[in-house]
Amino acid sequence: MSKRFDCVVAGTCVADILVRPVPLEAPIGGGRLFHVDPVEVTTGGIVCNTGVALRRLGASVEAAAVVGDDLWAGEIRSRLAAAGVGATAIESRPGAATSTTAALIDASGERSFAHHIGAAGLLDVMFLRRHAAVFARSRFAVLGYVGLLPTLEPQLAEAVGVLRAAGCQVVLETGGSGGSLADVVAALPAVDVFVPSLDEARSQTGCDDPREIIACYRRHGAAGIVGVKCGARGIVLSPTPDVTVDIPCIAAPGPVVDTTGAGDSFLAGLVAGLARGMPAETAGRLGAATAACCVTRAGATAGLRDLTETMRLAGL
Repeated sequence: MSKRFDCVVAGTCVADILVRPVPLEAPIGGGRLFHVDPVEVTTGGIVCNTGVALRRLGASVEAAAVVGDDLWAGEIRSRLAAAGVGATAIESRPGAATSTTAALIDASGERSFAHHIGAAGLLDVMFLRRHAAVFARSRFAVLGYVGLLPTLEPQLAEAVGVLRAAGCQVVLETGGSGGSLADVVAALPAVDVFVPSLDEARSQTGCDDPREIIACYRRHGAAGIVGVKCGARGIVLSPTPDVTVDIPCIAAPGPVVDTTGAGDSFLAGLVAGLARGMPAETAGRLGAATAACCVTRAGATAGLRDLTETMRLAGL
């Protein structure tokens, strides 16, 4: 079957409520009123964050997710359509609530999340099988967040197998606690790209050093691109088992407003670069530049720029 899409992004699909500024260094306490900027509603989760970022970088993208039967589901569909992301593989489940997150953001852009998994927790292998025809038309399949997909995670190896059988290169992403190492390593030998955050990778492996973490994944059969996102310290990326490179952060093209979605934006830039045939290290630099753009506006997608501007920022 011919490939019509660059990428299908499957998994967590969220309505985000952004509250800023919220002091995070100490408990707020009960019975208080404090003033914030206008509260914003946007979309979040890997399906929206990475999907919209990929589209902004010129990739053709389809979304695959389970949402509720509520107003948030309609908002998500509308915003994905406005961004040019296809939504034919989004299912609404009657009686379920769409996944929602309140992002509490401090003055520096750091954030904490109050999250309700909702309908995203219903996504399972049978969902992926139902939409196999969509995946079969795509070059890449991004699946996440491991750690926030409780029904799918015990079936993760089978899920990755379904995507590979459809002819996709599989990109796995983590969220929350990152899920269990046992679930992840069962799938890793068939995964083409896996770059968790440092906190999630620590939770999985018990290792603190990014190179030790990568070595742990390699020992458990990871053969594709593996790395660790280390926040302001950049990314440690291993394109092949015998090569590890450091990709530094790229300075944001404006004041840092909100770090929400930076990791998802990095992933979008990485996948967009790989889809264009870039070497992994070059694609990683495009990912770092995409993340740098992301943090300049509130929310996960408002700060994103097109491919030409992002590549210029990356020095490509």
